[in-house]
Amino acid sequence: MFALRHLLKGRKHFPYYAATTTKSMLPMPAVPARVLIGLHTDSDYRNGRLPQFQELCCRKMTTLPTSKKPASLLEELAAATKPYAQLMRIDRPIGTYLLFWPCAWSIALSADAGCWPDLTMLGLFGTGALIMRGAGCTINDLWDKDIDAKVERTRTRPLASGQISQFDAIVFLSAQLSLGLLVLVQLNWQSILLGASSLGLVITYPLMKRVTYWPQLVLGMAFNWGALLGWCATQGSVNLAACLPLYLSGVCWTIVYDTIYAHQDKLDDLQIGVKSTALRFGENTKVWLSGFTAAMLTGLSASGWACDQTLPYYAAVGVVGAHLVQQIYSLNIDNPTDCAKKFLSNHQVGLILFLGIVLGTLLKADDTKKQPQPALASPAASSFVSLTQKPEVLS
Repeated sequence: MFALRHLLKGRKHFPYYAATTTKSMLPMPAVPARVLIGLHTDSDYRNGRLPQFQELCCRKMTTLPTSKKPASLLEELAAATKPYAQLMRIDRPIGTYLLFWPCAWSIALSADAGCWPDLTMLGLFGTGALIMRGAGCTINDLWDKDIDAKVERTRTRPLASGQISQFDAIVFLSAQLSLGLLVLVQLNWQSILLGASSLGLVITYPLMKRVTYWPQLVLGMAFNWGALLGWCATQGSVNLAACLPLYLSGVCWTIVYDTIYAHQDKLDDLQIGVKSTALRFGENTKVWLSGFTAAMLTGLSASGWACDQTLPYYAAVGVVGAHLVQQIYSLNIDNPTDCAKKFLSNHQVGLILFLGIVLGTLLKADDTKKQPQPALASPAASSFVSLTQKPEVLS
């Protein structure tokens, strides 16, 4: 009795069974007291309840919870950085791809005839696309923190759900912009000025959905800035005859894929009061997107003509057109899953066009090789000295 009293010391209430008096044991279900103290009845034997009760008691009394291993340093670090990775959408790389492809198109178009695109520039622009896309997402979430909390698809984002404070997000954004600047200064000074001038579009884009039904147009202007910057980085200036049609084609492409994307949230957008081209186009979405697709293909053809592109390039433009037509006419604008699937497939559009540019440039005739070389005088002819005509002799 003394040992039992010492064990239960300090506990104001305890059950009639001692199996749950220690924290290391799991709580037992309620079992009739007569079973535990031996006052069972004949009906317990006949109904088979007694063996069940005894087995259950033994199992609960002998089962101990497994001790949880302490988290390692790497696990703690991963848990701490996960919200920031989600903030910059590192787990959804489609935005990075869509930002990178216009840069890659421009770099590949600016390559010399018969040459591969500059791999160093492709690497720099790929790194910049990863960083600046993340910075754009952070800016977007800072502006839309309250809106995201009201939308089903976005309410789990780190800022909207409270996993990250607004101050922490601003500090993280400063680090992202610093890394982006570090990449930008690797380019020539013309490209530094041109790249820095796009920051205004990046900052103001999230506000456009509050004032206009065309925020996708502003997004396209920001996302395709690399079509101008890539050429400037390799050549030191922008060739408007080639880059301007490429840039406008990219803007049309962005309107196509981001309108498809916006159809996922149109019901929430209507309730909140947010605007988008999905709401502007409505049931005529496929007609509008067909027009922007036609404009995109026209601009790509004009850009290829300005760069003296060859058959592989125009074949790629045709495949891109077929891909977009298939997207548009099989699209179900009322099915968010189908909209997401079509949106993600636009990564293939960028890759197809890039491969077409590379192959077209490799097969492009080198004009310097086609220019006729001036005829060289033979060594024998060059050894003679021209003599003046002999003057006539006056008789």
